Amino acid sequence: MPHSGYIFLRIPQSRIWIVNLASEYQAVINLAMSFIYLASASPRRRELLRQIGVAYRLLRVEVDETPRLEECAHDYVTRLARTKAQTGAQILGRRKLAPVLGADTSVVSNGTILGKPRDREEGLAMLARLSGCEHRVLSAVALATPTRIAVKIQESRVRFRELTHAECVAYWETGEPCDKAGGYGIQGRAATFIAELHGSYSGVMGLPLFETAELLREFDLIF
Repeated sequence: MPHSGYIFLRIPQSRIWIVNLASEYQAVINLAMSFIYLASASPRRRELLRQIGVAYRLLRVEVDETPRLEECAHDYVTRLARTKAQTGAQILGRRKLAPVLGADTSVVSNGTILGKPRDREEGLAMLARLSGCEHRVLSAVALATPTRIAVKIQESRVRFRELTHAECVAYWETGEPCDKAGGYGIQGRAATFIAELHGSYSGVMGLPLFETAELLREFDLIF
């Protein structure tokens, strides 16, 4: 018989764990995790999680992504990733034990945050601005439970070759830039625009996998 204050938990694969009731909530989180919640509709982030073998369930989370007055890019992406993860954890509450992953990626050109282009004109202007120049891509990732949150950020430098107006128009017409920060996707046809990349390919794509894996390990999640 176990000592008073302890219980047996039987989980798949016929393993038995003894859990101290005083810390039962955190222990069950650590032991029972076979998936996380992803607070993002991005198909790129889903693809990247599958790449490293992380099972997930989608969680619809809506947050205001408007930058605050004089908010720097680093603070902006960190705040959004944190807010998405925290909001998701609050929606689930203590009924759900799996942690929530939130992420945000921004393209920054000469200090200006370039979000998703609102229309063709803005999309072409973004591509013209990035043409022949180096810009930064900041990707923040956060992991949250009702009692804990941690955030990591990754920064990459990307340099585009010179683009002609015709190339920018042709790229816009593919429809690829419409839902992407900075108006391009490194995993798509815009890969032919990139002369140099210093940093993380997955970070530019939308989810820095090294930092994501570090967070999962910090939360004692096995993948």
